[in-house]
Amino acid sequence: MSSDLLSTVDGGRAQPARPAGPKARIPDCPLARTVEAVGPWWTLEILHEVFDGHDRFAAIRRNLETPADVLRDRLADLVARNLLETVDETADLRDRVYRLTASGRALRPLILVMAAWGNRLLAPEDRSLVLVDAETGVEADPVVVDRLTGRRLDTSGFVFARGPAASAQIIARYPEIPARH
Repeated sequence: MSSDLLSTVDGGRAQPARPAGPKARIPDCPLARTVEAVGPWWTLEILHEVFDGHDRFAAIRRNLETPADVLRDRLADLVARNLLETVDETADLRDRVYRLTASGRALRPLILVMAAWGNRLLAPEDRSLVLVDAETGVEADPVVVDRLTGRRLDTSGFVFARGPAASAQIIARYPEIPARH
């Protein structure tokens, strides 16, 4: 691995550098922050594996059919971005176990909704993977709701408004919505 692909974190230990990607057009946009936190497409694949209980390096490698050196670098990147943590860093690489951090676990609803959206593009008989209730086997249809009211957020009743730390770009695009009690 060339030296330009390494950065140092954790007291100088070499870690793979984050892949260069597009910079957010509006730096304080929460959507851009999420895309930057998630990073490349493979992040969601690896997190999906760990969500499903495949937390050992060897199992993740087998399931994703990823070369060991590539997977090692990708897992190190997810650890550096605080989405995963290693349970026992001294274990042999093949036996190393990864655990989701709170930030990693918080991405599960995003993965579920993305998978459901992808399935909506297919006829039911063409779906290769579906989310089901583990007790009943009934297919689930995930939606995003407001935690306080239980109302679905994918309606015109919810809009983006600028927050207290909004930049000039956000202020120019989004209204200030006074809190109503």
